[in-house]
Amino acid sequence: QVQLVESGGGLVQAGGSLRLSCAASGRTFSTYEMGWFRQAPGKEREFVASISWSGDTTSYTDSVKGRFTISRDNAKNTVYLQMNGLKPDDTAVYYCAASIRPYLYSVREDGFGSWGQGTQVTVSS
Repeated sequence: QVQLVESGGGLVQAGGSLRLSCAASGRTFSTYEMGWFRQAPGKEREFVASISWSGDTTSYTDSVKGRFTISRDNAKNTVYLQMNGLKPDDTAVYYCAASIRPYLYSVREDGFGSWGQGTQVTVSS
């Protein structure tokens, strides 16, 4: 089982930027797809972005395309989510996740088996 620790959340004004980081340990990071999900108050957790084990394939939910960028550094066992042009609707707890097995690529929540504790992102208007 991989352990995931997110950091980088906080309070920012609309239009601002934040970069989330997720440090992984426990297994071969470079063979697993990594993803970011978020859960706003009163809503279900939703997919935000994912990146393949090699970094050459990425996916985004429509509402963040052009504003968010997912990346990874396999030498540092870390995945990032650069968030620009933040909007109040982006306010949520953001979770890092690792796929349930190596070389699996999915944008569905059930394709991910390890989760971080979450980091709060609050965007004020």
